[in-house]
Parts: sequence; C-alpha cells; structure tokens
Amino acid sequence: MDAVAFAVNAPALRARVHKEFAASGAGGFVLDISVEVPAGITILFGASGAGKTTFLDCLAGLARPDHGRIAVGDAALFDSAAGIDLPPRRRQIAYVFQTLALFPHLSVEQNVAYGLRRLSAAERRARTRQILESFHIAHLSGRRPEEISGGERQRTALARSLVVSPRLLLLDEPLSGLDAAMRSAIIADLRAWNAARQIPVFYVTHSREEVFALGERVIALEKGCVLAEGTPQEVLEAPRRERMAQLAGFENIFDARILELHEAQGTMLAEIEDGAAALEIPLGHGKLGALIRVAIRAGDILLASEAPRGLSARNILPGTVVALEPRGTLIEATVDCGARFVVHVTPGACRSLGLAVGQRTWLIVKTHSCHLV
Repeated sequence: MDAVAFAVNAPALRARVHKEFAASGAGGFVLDISVEVPAGITILFGASGAGKTTFLDCLAGLARPDHGRIAVGDAALFDSAAGIDLPPRRRQIAYVFQTLALFPHLSVEQNVAYGLRRLSAAERRARTRQILESFHIAHLSGRRPEEISGGERQRTALARSLVVSPRLLLLDEPLSGLDAAMRSAIIADLRAWNAARQIPVFYVTHSREEVFALGERVIALEKGCVLAEGTPQEVLEAPRRERMAQLAGFENIFDARILELHEAQGTMLAEIEDGAAALEIPLGHGKLGALIRVAIRAGDILLASEAPRGLSARNILPGTVVALEPRGTLIEATVDCGARFVVHVTPGACRSLGLAVGQRTWLIVKTHSCHLV
C-alpha cells in the first residue's frame, strides 16, 4: 500500500467509531473510506476484492496506513501526524478469522483462557467460566478443537476473542461454513453478550442472507470505497446505484425510457429494452423521454399459467419460458417478454404450474418492485 488514511472515534459507553481510510497498492487498488459506526453489529458487505479484509487489517494494526488517524474513544491507535502507531497487541481489538486459528494442542478452556495469562489464577478461571457459559460451551471445556463440531469451534473462537474485553470486535466471515440455523444461534449469543458491553462489531460477508440476519447497519464496499450505507432494508432492498443492485441480488436490470409521468399517482410508465415491453414504475426525477435504469429482483416477480384478472399489480406481461435451471432450493426461469426476465420459483410452484420450455406464461410485477438505479 502506498497511501492510507483512516480514523475511528468512539466516545465512552456509546462506542461510536469514525473512520477515514485510504490505501493504494499493486494494480492501483485504492481504499478510501469514511464512515461513522455506533456500538452493535455493522456489516461490511461487498464482493471479493472490495477491500473488506484490508480495512479490518488496518484497524487491527496488521496493515499499516501511510497516513491518517485511528482512535477508539480518546485513545489514538494510529495517527500519522502525531507519530502514533500502536502494535496490534496494545490495540485491545479482537479479530476472528475465517480459519479461527485455535490451538489444536489446547483444550477449549485453555484456548479461551490463553489471553488472560497476566490475571490471577482465580480471576482467569472465573472469566473463562463465565464466557464459556455465555456461548454454551462450558460442557466442552476439556475437549480439544478436533473433538468438537464446527459450530462449537466457532463459539470457542468467539469466546477466546471476547474474554479479554476488547473495545472493538472484527469478524472476517467466521461463520461461512455453518448452516443457517447454527449461524443464527451463534449470532444470538453474540448479540446477548454485546447487549451488556456495547462495543462496535464489524462483520465481513458477501452473503445477502447474512446481512439481514446479522446487521443493524450495513456498509457496502466496492473497489475500496463506500458504495452505500444504512440499514439492511435501505441498502439492499432499495439500492440507488446499479452496482449496489447487482451486489444485492437484483437479477433483472434494464435500460428504459420514460413514456408517461403520472404525478398524481406517484408513478410513471417506461418502456424497457427499446420498446420490448412497458412497465409502470415509481415516479422518479426524470423527464419525458429520459433514459433510466430499472432493477427488479427475480424473487419479486410472480408467474401465472393463465392470463390473470382482477389484480392490484399494475404490470402483467405475456411471455414464453425459454429456460429452466435449478439454483439451490429454487428454480430459475428465464421468460422472454420481448425483454428477457429472470424469475425465481420454488420446485413445487414449478410443478403446479407445469412450467416447461416453450410454455406461454404471464409475469406479474408490482410497481414498487421496480427500482430506479
């Protein structure tokens, strides 16, 4: 990295974090971030290479900014102007990696107590026992990592990081190998632990499902910059930029031209793909004839095997099924309505509709499922 600027500022008790960060390195990658983060779980969301892990490494002191400032409360961790650069061991920051890095030769209890060597034996035992119970692994205290499940190892890694009472917790996709139920259970324990401590927690993911399951706040990164920030609903359900729509899983993004403005109704009519079809969409700031981009999530489109009647949905488009592909627990249907739409349906719905390539079908799209990006 050739250049970095970053700052954190968290007042006591509320633990607010302010950051200014810039970095450049091989290939011209630049990380330039400025956000304010309260206590609680903040998701760092973005595709691989967006800068999420580099950002955490600079917080933790594993990567050195070229300039800027990092501070928690009144304590500066890094300040290029003042010549401050605390080593990682003095930053009081807990960092849990995807690999977990548990000591294989130590028991669960010994792993968790490892960072408490300077405490008295009695205090070390008390703090270790308390956090083992908080993360529901006290009954595993004598076992080694190879003798416990993946979820139990994740709980052990979290307990080891939190037992030292950090002022900031960094989580780099530590739960990515677990099923949804196990992730939810561990996150519930983490939330309960942090309810009494109120420290900022940064959680790295590129999974949309984890964003909604974990986050109170989302910071979306793209090429080292903040692309969007806010609640999960604000960032992922109503993206304002096309790249954010792509990251958030909007499978259908079209060029469109405004044909009519219906200001009294709060809508406008736009033709997509050079007149392939017309959609009623929420009213935007464009003028008649203006070019816009419209994004629609595949899961927000309904399919009908007969021409529907009496619906509140304003957009009903006839089309033909041109492809059906399994996508995990869903079926991805591609429907040609002049423009090609991707639609997600369950296998049960696919069977009940008798969907098949070449079949006539109708798409049903609510006005407010269409987003301007």
